[in-house]
Amino acid sequence: MAMNSLQRSLICILHGAAFAALAATLGVVAQTQQISLREIVTPSTVVLKNGHPVTFALHGFIEFKSLAELFPYVESQSRRWPGTLKDEERRRMALDLLRRGIESRVVSMIDERPLEALLTHTSDELRQAIANVTESKPPGYAEAFLTVQEKWKHSVNCWSASSYLPGRVLSNWYPIEEGIQLYGATYDSTEHFWQAVKYHPETTLAELTDLLGELEKRDWSPGIARLDSDPKLYLPNSYAIEFLRHNLTPERFHWFRAELGRRGLQPSDRARTVQQRNSASFRFSALEEKVFWGDLADVFHLLYEFSAENDPIRQKLAARHFDSIYLGDRRMGFISEEFRSLMLEIWRVKYLEMPRFGEVIRSIPAEIRLEHFLNDGDSPDIPIPIYVGYLNQIRELARAHR
Repeated sequence: MAMNSLQRSLICILHGAAFAALAATLGVVAQTQQISLREIVTPSTVVLKNGHPVTFALHGFIEFKSLAELFPYVESQSRRWPGTLKDEERRRMALDLLRRGIESRVVSMIDERPLEALLTHTSDELRQAIANVTESKPPGYAEAFLTVQEKWKHSVNCWSASSYLPGRVLSNWYPIEEGIQLYGATYDSTEHFWQAVKYHPETTLAELTDLLGELEKRDWSPGIARLDSDPKLYLPNSYAIEFLRHNLTPERFHWFRAELGRRGLQPSDRARTVQQRNSASFRFSALEEKVFWGDLADVFHLLYEFSAENDPIRQKLAARHFDSIYLGDRRMGFISEEFRSLMLEIWRVKYLEMPRFGEVIRSIPAEIRLEHFLNDGDSPDIPIPIYVGYLNQIRELARAHR
């Protein structure tokens, strides 16, 4: 591919290592094609990156390759529970799922080009591009795209792979070199604390292995079907139920068991203690904290919350202290306002007592809203809207604190 004049000019003034670094960067840029606004709003478009489809999701786990694939799912959900939901409730649910699916398509975790296409065009250009689409579109399609565009023109996504550096630092996954002191122990990040605290201080790895053995004996499909059948239960807890559906499988049980055996861990080790910074830092990455320690604890806590009162598994989980969150002399429900507010407490330490993080959060202009959006995923322990509310609240507290 021929270089343009800007690329030739830059190469002419660089030497040695600088030249090599720039040449590598230009090669990547040259191979990465932009995605047009027309492609993004066309329902049948499958975005490719390195030859592979860029998927998006609803409820974190229900994946799609194109918006055209999303439409039948939205339609099927609007027809669930016949005779239970009113027509207006079904209409609102369909519009909400459509908007969330479009947002997940645009605010991708692995490809920023869809968001770039949306944010580098005006709302009028977006309307015109949608009007030019000849493929079938559901009601509310244009309004959903416009809502997503307006939101992200004034927001920054705060997560560990954000292209905006302050947004990356504001992620709970951000590694803290000096460690962070929380409730009498040191942690490598706030994510390490948040996942470790889901385990009782006395719970051992041997007990976790025993619990996994109990789960493996069961066919969980009847239990999931019970949660699916009640819209008053499913709709407010859709992410948690889809999370259980994904994790209550033989493959996931095998994976959890294999992870418990890694890194020289011993059966007598205590789950909370091994996640703290003791003799060595960063024994587990923030990713491992979330997808292993966090997901495993969430499975146990959610089963306790959603299992029938007379289900023997509840007693077995309670015996291993997965009936609550235990912190010092406090005992908090896993799905409770008290536990959720603990996030704000630990952020007070990070952003009000650690000057370098306070400086970062204050640096983001007030007119930009701090957001957290990952493939339409949520979190049963602290729903994303509450998380985002706390994040914006702690920024205001940091400004006042200074």
